[in-house]
Amino acid sequence: MEFNAGNYDVAVIGAGHAGTEAALASARLGCSTIIFTINMDAVGNLPCNPSIGGTAKGHLVREVDALGGEMGKAADDTFIQSRMLNRGKGPAVHSLRAQIDRRKYSARIKHTLELQKNLDLKQAEIIEIRRGIDDYRWSVVTKMGAVYGAKCVIIATGTYLGGRIYVGDVSFEGGPDGMFAATSLGRCLRELGLPCRRFKTGTPARIHRNSIDFSGLEVQEGDEEITPFSYDTLDNPDYKLENKVVCHVTWTNEKTKKIILDNIHRSPLYSGKIDGVGPRYCPSIEDKIVRFSEKERHQLFIEPCGLDTEEMYLQGASSSFPEDVQISLYQSIGGLENVKIMRTAYAIEYDCVDPLALRATLEFKDYPGLFGAGQFNGSSGYEEAAAQGIVAGINAALAVQGREPLILERSGSYIGTLIDDLVTKGVSDPYRMMTSRSEYRLILRQDNADERLMPIGYKIGLISDDRYQRFLSRVDWKRKEFNRAKETAIPPSDELNSILVSRETSPINNPVRLIELIKRPELNYDVLKSVDTTRPALPKYIFDQVEVEIKYEGYIKRQQAMIDESHRLECKKLPMDVNYEKITGLRLEAIEKLNKIRPDSIGQASRISGVSPADISVLLIWLAKQSNF
Repeated sequence: MEFNAGNYDVAVIGAGHAGTEAALASARLGCSTIIFTINMDAVGNLPCNPSIGGTAKGHLVREVDALGGEMGKAADDTFIQSRMLNRGKGPAVHSLRAQIDRRKYSARIKHTLELQKNLDLKQAEIIEIRRGIDDYRWSVVTKMGAVYGAKCVIIATGTYLGGRIYVGDVSFEGGPDGMFAATSLGRCLRELGLPCRRFKTGTPARIHRNSIDFSGLEVQEGDEEITPFSYDTLDNPDYKLENKVVCHVTWTNEKTKKIILDNIHRSPLYSGKIDGVGPRYCPSIEDKIVRFSEKERHQLFIEPCGLDTEEMYLQGASSSFPEDVQISLYQSIGGLENVKIMRTAYAIEYDCVDPLALRATLEFKDYPGLFGAGQFNGSSGYEEAAAQGIVAGINAALAVQGREPLILERSGSYIGTLIDDLVTKGVSDPYRMMTSRSEYRLILRQDNADERLMPIGYKIGLISDDRYQRFLSRVDWKRKEFNRAKETAIPPSDELNSILVSRETSPINNPVRLIELIKRPELNYDVLKSVDTTRPALPKYIFDQVEVEIKYEGYIKRQQAMIDESHRLECKKLPMDVNYEKITGLRLEAIEKLNKIRPDSIGQASRISGVSPADISVLLIWLAKQSNF
């Protein structure tokens, strides 16, 4: 029997990384918000790898933090090892990754939700979303019969929606980490008319620390100088950042390969049992062996799941093999000869939606007030989910308040790139963020995420006055240091010439500007510290940022010119109700794609596959004619 349980401005379905960021953003913007989870113990869970960040993903976490999100702060509070990836490459691809104590992270997120004003956290399975009445355009119905009215609903179901677990021949309905699946809601969404599809992902086994022989394994230490995710942590001199664990590296071998190939017919990936499409950039161990058969071995990382558990995670070894095959293949790997599996690896198939049905606000085009976020939108990864979650939460709140929506351009953030890729290009497999997906990655570095996005977070209302003033101080420090580098002349000296000779560059006889010295690839602030006598007492990260902008100044200016040109096209807005069949000169394929995606601007239209430069020219001429009427 159903009963009216109350009304909210925003209802969020799912309390994973997308749902929690969405709910917190909505509540912090003053909207009455409720967030539902199938199991209260799964709030903010890390069901796959016990880590936050990574290549390009670290950029997303920094950007979520700059907008006023929670993931970066929670990661700083609960990390057990931190490393900056890709230090040997250019600054555009430097990406922070931290091993996380997964139980403490989950508890930290849950407690944040519990303490948040305007937010109710509820354990309940949502089985139906139906049309509402008046201001409360939607209703969500729990399995217990409670009906909640909502002005906006955000679907952030992760891999729970229609979840099905596969381990060899065994398959059953289920969510990640042994949780229940959400089965009824998937059927409801299809009946509602949403364009649903099936995707698949997987996770490795968890193994017992005491069954691993570490003696022959490569040790992977954390960074000596730790960089935090959150700017709040960066600003706090009393915040103690400390590595508490090490990770280890091992490799598969020919024996592992033989076991996998001999049993490949027993993998549901190859026996035809799994219909869902898996992630291209995070394949299972059996998929790696088949797809990259020429490789003699594959690298695996052994990572702790936390400080108060003996569970270890086998990064790079996800599998859906039967349990007996898993035991054999894992025990064929160096250091794991006597390994004991605590949690069996599995694949999970789940329902998601075609993101081409979404606007750049993450609201469904044909369902006002209904939003999607995270893996429900066809992406993969905690960080991609959090990035979409905060945008969906912000836009749901702004819609409730009658304010202009937030649309992040791809030229200004990786979050904007992620969302633009999803809603403009669509996905054929779970989308993973990579730095190569951005045309502007030298400008979209993780170190300057605050400069790119904190003013937006402040304008919206998610960044406090105090936090914004600290941001303005950082910007001012950086500006002054850049000017000092341009104006300061370093005189010739034995010490300076000794440095230059040691770096295999010519000594100098006349004073030279500091900025010209730093531009040299073989020199940097640290090397020149002893001869830079007017250096102010600033945090090291300020010098690091200024150094990057000095060394890459020409490239940055070139990318900025590209961004300025893209802004010109983004500013040319297209009506949402235009019938492209009536625009003379467009090709049939372009008409079909434009009518389906209904781009917001000429810029977005130019990125749609199947829309040619000639079609864009036609649209520009048509738009100019419309403005003259």
